[in-house]
Amino acid sequence: MSTITQESVEHVLREFQDPETGRSVMETGQIEDLQVAPTTISLKLGLTSYAAPVWEETRAALHERLASRFPGAESIEIELVGCRRPPIPKGQVGLTAKSVIAVGSGKGGVGKSTVAVCLALALKRMGCHVGLLDADVYGPSVPHLLGLEGQIAVDEEKRMIPIDCDGMPVHSMGFLVPKEQAVVWRGPMLHGSLTQLLGGTRWGELDYLIVDMPPGTGDVALSLSQVLGPTGAVVVCTPQEVALLDAVKAIAMFRQVRIPILGMVENMSGFLCPGCQKRYEIFGSGGARREAERQEVPFLGEVPLSIPIRERGDEGQMRQLFDEPQLAPYFERVAFQLVKDLLRRNTFQPPTTELPVIW
Repeated sequence: MSTITQESVEHVLREFQDPETGRSVMETGQIEDLQVAPTTISLKLGLTSYAAPVWEETRAALHERLASRFPGAESIEIELVGCRRPPIPKGQVGLTAKSVIAVGSGKGGVGKSTVAVCLALALKRMGCHVGLLDADVYGPSVPHLLGLEGQIAVDEEKRMIPIDCDGMPVHSMGFLVPKEQAVVWRGPMLHGSLTQLLGGTRWGELDYLIVDMPPGTGDVALSLSQVLGPTGAVVVCTPQEVALLDAVKAIAMFRQVRIPILGMVENMSGFLCPGCQKRYEIFGSGGARREAERQEVPFLGEVPLSIPIRERGDEGQMRQLFDEPQLAPYFERVAFQLVKDLLRRNTFQPPTTELPVIW
């Protein structure tokens, strides 16, 4: 049985990793008010909002580590407190976001924007600082899904001020162009607009910027890779084979422009009947999970085909989906699994300064 001393407890804490950086919580100064007595241990553990979805899991892991090393401890108290770690400016545009997550698909009509919006909302509800960029310049739907309107203003530095959505900054071409007006742009104009939306916007300090990509394979993914070097991409598809064929092309595209694949999400993965509460596999089920295994990428979760999702989207009330006890857990699981996979990667490969890809 290990004796509980200041030195022995600090030794255990030096071996415990911060989930965001993969470094020792003692080295990063995240342990405060450490109090050690012959039978008790108490401390404050500082964690960042980037790791907010796994705060309780991290506390439990540290408690288990201390309890196993010091079985004679009658009391182990760990208080979680927030700590600030500002993001390092990213890419050519100096974006102040720790992770940039592109949400894409190989084709339209698979619910990519719905998943992107709900992923951003879920992360925000978990305590992260999140921004949402609608990069689908040809068919921006994020403003409608969130019920947002208004003209984009600029600050004294000529940067665009995104629309506020309950504390989450949101930007979209839909705020810059009238709804009835079509955007007819070639590649260079797309590149310039994406650069402006990313670097010319006052995003503030973000943990995650979720980017709703245009459907299919095209210029925007290449521009995103050149300008920013994003953290990775989430590919959305439906279960049936024809949709999976296009999802495979999206995965190939992201890999070709050197954007890591963070995982796949299966949308419309079974219909939840509001009357009988039964589930019907209208488009099949499990196709994305099997394809994720074949592609050797994580499977982040599934989202059912549901009438409330369609209704809330049409009404611009996607935020109210998280009041639906049958639906909220699906989006929360996707967000949790995404963050957990990112943090696990940080544990084995701590983040380094990212440089843009030169083509």
